[in-house]
Amino acid sequence: MSNSSKDQQGRSGEPEIKVVDRRWWAQRDDTASSDADPSAQEPWEPGKPKYVEELERQVAEKDQLLQQYITQFKEASREFDEARARLRKEVARDADLARRTLLVDLLEVIDNLDRALETARRQSGADALLQGVELVRRQFLLKLETYGVTRVDPLGERFDPTRHEAVTTVHTAEPGQDGLITGVIAPGYLIAGDLLRPAQVAVAQAPALT
Repeated sequence: MSNSSKDQQGRSGEPEIKVVDRRWWAQRDDTASSDADPSAQEPWEPGKPKYVEELERQVAEKDQLLQQYITQFKEASREFDEARARLRKEVARDADLARRTLLVDLLEVIDNLDRALETARRQSGADALLQGVELVRRQFLLKLETYGVTRVDPLGERFDPTRHEAVTTVHTAEPGQDGLITGVIAPGYLIAGDLLRPAQVAVAQAPALT
């Protein structure tokens, strides 16, 4: 017997050793390949663990809740700014109204000074008094100007009901004089261009044409 024949007999007499791969992904591949055509199988990818999916879900919920809080905060901030702006306007309006009320009361002092001057001019020997009252009146008007108050004497102007108050009427025969201011009982005053007190005036009235 030749050496080659002996070698073949020796190998055939040895027990056959079979290696089993127990790795779980290898077992999955082996099972899948045995049940179906390998060419028809898609590549296998391991799925996410349950706890990772749960964490992702919780993160998504928290992010949605955070966006809701941010939206609510922006809305509350906008409403606060609008309320603050309205409050500032109301405070400024109330302060301006209080100032105007005070100034209107002070205008009566000017009216009394004007009357005192008219009385002093009609009396003899009252030059000292006349000069004193005129000085007080001038100082008062200058002080009012520092608050934006200006005096208006509408004598000879056309009557304007938005700026003048007709106290009396004076009959005139001239049609062109109709509606003109012929006398000023009390001057008007403006503050920053707005009417503070209308002038009290006498208005000419022509007879109606027939």
